[in-house]
Order: sequence, then structure tokens, then C-alpha cells
Amino acid sequence: MQITVRVKPGSRRGPLVEDGPDGLLVHVRERAADGAANAGVVRALAEHFGVPARDVEIVRGHTARIKRVEVGE
Repeated sequence: MQITVRVKPGSRRGPLVEDGPDGLLVHVRERAADGAANAGVVRALAEHFGVPARDVEIVRGHTARIKRVEVGE
């Protein structure tokens, strides 16, 4: 399934996934440098959905705060 998420990198609240008005809001502690925040998003979503991290892939928006993510089963 594909979902749209909004990412808050460098958040003190992270790692946290919560429902927002436009979909899921993902708070991660990692900063948006060298792909660290993207890795944090993958780990947080994998834990949230109860799947291995290898089953979560960022499809679109690698450098943006709004991302399209594919979550396998």
C-alpha cells in the first residue's frame, strides 16, 4: 500500500508516528542530512506498521518533507 507522510526531521518528540489532517505525520530525531532523516522515517514507519524495515520504501520525495511511501506486508 502507498501512503503520503509529512516528516518533521530533528524533532525532540521522535521517533513518533501520528495521524494528521493530511495523513501521517512522522517525527524523527535525525536531521535532514546525508539521508539520515529518511532512514529514521523508514524505521519509524516499519515499527508503526509492524513490518520489517526492508518492506518500507520511499517512492517519491527523497529530499522533501512530504513523501510517498510504499509499505509492504
